[in-house]
Amino acid sequence: MTVKRVAIHTLGCKVNQNEAEAMAGLFREAGYQVVDFDGEADVYVIHTCTVTHLGDRKSRQVIRRAVRQNPEAVVVVSGCYAQVAPGEVMEIPGVDLVIGTQHRARIVELAEQVMRERQPLNAVQDILRVQEFEELPVAETGRVRAFMKIQEGCQNFCTYCIIPFARGPVRSRRPEKVLEEAQRLVNNGYKEIVLTGICTGAYGRDLGEGIDLNRLLLRLKEIPGLLRIRISSLDPNDFTPDLIDTLTGDPVFCPHLHISLQSGNDKVLKDMRRQYTTAYFARLLQALRSRRPRIAVTTDIMVGFPGETEAEHESSLAFVEKMELAGLHVFKYSQRKGTKAYHFPGQVPYQVKEKRSHDFLALDKKLRDAYARSFLGETLAVLVETGVDGGCWEGHTGNYLKVRFPAAADLRGQMVQVRLEEAVEDFIMGSLV
Repeated sequence: MTVKRVAIHTLGCKVNQNEAEAMAGLFREAGYQVVDFDGEADVYVIHTCTVTHLGDRKSRQVIRRAVRQNPEAVVVVSGCYAQVAPGEVMEIPGVDLVIGTQHRARIVELAEQVMRERQPLNAVQDILRVQEFEELPVAETGRVRAFMKIQEGCQNFCTYCIIPFARGPVRSRRPEKVLEEAQRLVNNGYKEIVLTGICTGAYGRDLGEGIDLNRLLLRLKEIPGLLRIRISSLDPNDFTPDLIDTLTGDPVFCPHLHISLQSGNDKVLKDMRRQYTTAYFARLLQALRSRRPRIAVTTDIMVGFPGETEAEHESSLAFVEKMELAGLHVFKYSQRKGTKAYHFPGQVPYQVKEKRSHDFLALDKKLRDAYARSFLGETLAVLVETGVDGGCWEGHTGNYLKVRFPAAADLRGQMVQVRLEEAVEDFIMGSLV
């Protein structure tokens, strides 16, 4: 019997990547061979992104590429672009199945239904009415760090953001399900778990019963053998005094937080409907650093929001530099239909957005270099993830510095002490202690 082949291409964020890995796992369980996307397959899955116009365009390009590679294959389109524009996706010749951001757990069943019936199927549902968290198994692609999704959806409705329309309202995974899977992952050899979600800090708000992110973390840290817990991203407003105490009070929680700022200018933040000020963000960093000095804090920055003046850009740049962050993720504003900012006056020309992006990218390099170099000469714990060329091993410190060091023994999955010696490109070279 011929083994069916599936190829999966993912665009966009870490959550998308984790979901795609989970879907690949479902196909493997059903007997499929997962093959490279550039080769021939019986099923192609394109897990799309819609955060920017570029995400939409890239999604369409990849869909057409799949159709060209094997016109007889079943082409499945999932993810955020498929969710917000299912009709547009269905009109692309060769698309057989559109499932959006739900029904991913049923992807094999739906793909095989289309394979049998040879009738295109639009299975996208109204995501704003969905109330339940969709269970997807964690894809066990390694034995060191696992990404575990605990939350779906967002109800912040920032003026620039399409994600609430693509992902729907906040839905949280039941804490007992989270704890069961975390225990299983540790039993299978994982040492670190990264908690992910669309709005991770909103965990539990839909469940009631006194369930929230802080209480979940307190239960997770009691799992024997779980050496590290990392959180993928939080908003400034997610931090309560209890959460700050928890995240800074136990070494199992990595001294690394990604806190999404978006702009260092108060007028722009207000226009974005971000519901905090730069002064609040500065106080939050002070509170975190007073409890856990040298904690790595990274952030998202958007440039070219409608109406952003050159003076506001410069003040944003100055504020972010003053915060002495460990790194930035820089995005250019993209006009998205359905969002309030789509109709805002003062749309910033692309060339201006490009220039402002370069300003922040230069600052990002400066900040990353300064933070990494501040640890040279020190010895830190590194969780070893993989072997690299030259007889070296590579892993990350708790504060997410990528470290390489030479060693003859197989150290994968072990926590070792490494002296940090030289900053090289995007990693630090060190030696085993």
